[in-house]
Amino acid sequence: CLATCNLNQWALDFEGNLKRIVESIKIAKEKGSTYRVGPELEIPGYGCEDHFLELDTVTHSWEALASLIESGVTKDILCDVGMPVIHRGVMYNCRVLIYGNNVLLIRPKLHLANDGNYREPRYFATWKREGEAEPHALPANLVAVCGGQRETTFGDAVLCADDALIAPETCEELFTPRAPHIDLALQGVEVISNGSGSHHQLRKLSQRLDLIKNATAKAGGVYLYANQRGCDGGRLYYDGCACIAVNGEIVAQGAQFGLKDVEVVTATVDLDQVVSYRCAVSSLREQASCTTKPRPQVRISPPFSLTSPSPFTSPAAAAAVALAASAVEGSAQPIKPYVPLPEEEIAYGPASWLWDYLRRSGGSGYLVPLSGGADSAATAAIVAAMCQLVVEAVAAGDVQVAADMRRIGNYGTDEVLDSDPKQFANRIFVTLYMGTVNSSAETRRRSESLAGEIGAYHLSFAIDSVVSAIVSLFQVVTGKLPRFRAHGGSGAENLALQNIQARCRMVLAFLMAQLVNWCRGRPGFLLVLGSANVDECLRGYLTKYDCSSADINPIGAISKEDLRRFLVWGSKALGLPSLMSVVEAEPTAELEPFEEGRKPQNDEDDMGVSYPDLSIFGRLRKIQRLGPVGMARHCIALWKDRMSPSAAAAKVKHFFTYYAINRHKATVITPAYHAESYSPDDNRFDHRPFLYNVRWPWQYKQIDQIAAEAEARLAKDKL
Repeated sequence: CLATCNLNQWALDFEGNLKRIVESIKIAKEKGSTYRVGPELEIPGYGCEDHFLELDTVTHSWEALASLIESGVTKDILCDVGMPVIHRGVMYNCRVLIYGNNVLLIRPKLHLANDGNYREPRYFATWKREGEAEPHALPANLVAVCGGQRETTFGDAVLCADDALIAPETCEELFTPRAPHIDLALQGVEVISNGSGSHHQLRKLSQRLDLIKNATAKAGGVYLYANQRGCDGGRLYYDGCACIAVNGEIVAQGAQFGLKDVEVVTATVDLDQVVSYRCAVSSLREQASCTTKPRPQVRISPPFSLTSPSPFTSPAAAAAVALAASAVEGSAQPIKPYVPLPEEEIAYGPASWLWDYLRRSGGSGYLVPLSGGADSAATAAIVAAMCQLVVEAVAAGDVQVAADMRRIGNYGTDEVLDSDPKQFANRIFVTLYMGTVNSSAETRRRSESLAGEIGAYHLSFAIDSVVSAIVSLFQVVTGKLPRFRAHGGSGAENLALQNIQARCRMVLAFLMAQLVNWCRGRPGFLLVLGSANVDECLRGYLTKYDCSSADINPIGAISKEDLRRFLVWGSKALGLPSLMSVVEAEPTAELEPFEEGRKPQNDEDDMGVSYPDLSIFGRLRKIQRLGPVGMARHCIALWKDRMSPSAAAAKVKHFFTYYAINRHKATVITPAYHAESYSPDDNRFDHRPFLYNVRWPWQYKQIDQIAAEAEARLAKDKL
């Protein structure tokens, strides 16, 4: 019986991380497992970032490892844990394999992640001597708890048990073109583990599961995948889904989302099936027989077997292992992996991230300015999903979630926790409708209706007096009174008056977040949630330091189109029927006065581009790495049946002009849950200048030429 796990680790929380590691090992042993694999860098937490450059982080990791061994929990089970290790003056991202109080092998990562959200070479080096290993001196505190063991093996080696060969790889190595698991399988390694720190991204799970299955489909074997699950201190949500694959089939799978800090996934596997699978493939036999330099092997001591207890195993553990071994004839069978809908991912990924952020920040709840529009409604619906997850977890007996719920919800010591998500929401979730003379009765009604369905503590009030005070002050200082375009004002006046309303809402939202609990006789503070979607952030269609400025944003990397689909799904799945009326409404900021005979303010009209087209631009810019000229060529071909080449070129130029004008806003965008591969997050994911030549003279000249040539070809074809 083999075990892998999802752990909700937290960067630099050595005490909490160690506690969760210990619990996972105990559960694995209770289930009769002889081998347990944990996530990447699970001891310090994957998201330490520049803290990895501090020697304290490495020192504390060794201290935690010593405590783990000293606790005795590693007795009778082979454990694979992740931590940074300095070897000969170089820091590596390592797997440390221990059995009892013996450190058997330290295996450094061979291939580091260095794109998108990952910057591993900033802290670590790769082990470049493939298939080589050498001695590594253990620190004094390890020597003390390891029975005088002074050194171990460091490098690219495999472990030799009495009945199988075992080898680890780490996260990115699963995704590399020449993945280590292929060579390992050809060298006869039956069991391969992968301790990972892989984040959630919409529609990414299928790719990961395919890679895990393919890892053993070509060359046979058992593959154990472990991952973090939760928010460990940043924008990423590590989405678990620990699983076990045998000969190209998933036989066990953990949850992708959830509030449980520790989830252990086990499966009883028949190693003879691996041998049989490999012997049946002619090409595999031929390639395996050509292996000339197998990796060094480290014999596990005391004697160890995956399929039966060692003579040193305690009676209780021996009984559990024997029970698992007796079930080989009923060993784990292939299952159909569960891959959630994108709408489910939007609901439960950010909801789980919000819960982790709330409980770890010390906050007492969330506050959302609820405008009655799609974006703020989606944010509110995600908080509703969070409340539902919390209540479900408590009902299922999760002690940690119950303790967090009691503290955050300010329940008395003997007070019964709410079993209704709406009642819990009323304690920890505040929504505000901050209207002006430009607001409509429809948006007010939608916000009140949705807040009621969620159970939020809802406040509705007008902010005209605050806006008027600021405009009056401006008039006193300058002697000028700005007017809306509808009242004869210029474009500059019109935009400034819109921005005042938006910025007043931000100031009032933070004021309310600090004091609403005080008004309700409750302790603590609320965190303000932002509601700008990824397309608006990309285009810059937001006011700097308005309600897009918040503590965190659960939808900042989700497209408008995905949010619309989520709202439709959530109207039924989350029990929030008011979401349908939000979906059916025109997207509008309601910042300008209604003008008789003129179409009401509309977001897509204001931007000069539709949300679906913005998603296309975002993917072309980031995922396909196209600049203005490359994008123009692509869009002229893509939209040939929809518009003329000149119109397509003008649309691309319009996008890049406003992208360049507004890129500076990306530098202060609220930290957002990372969910989309074309996120414009300036902090870590999308590194670009924020001062551009917005005229793009060289590029636009070429675009005009390309469009003219395309128009000429079309005219010629018509003749």
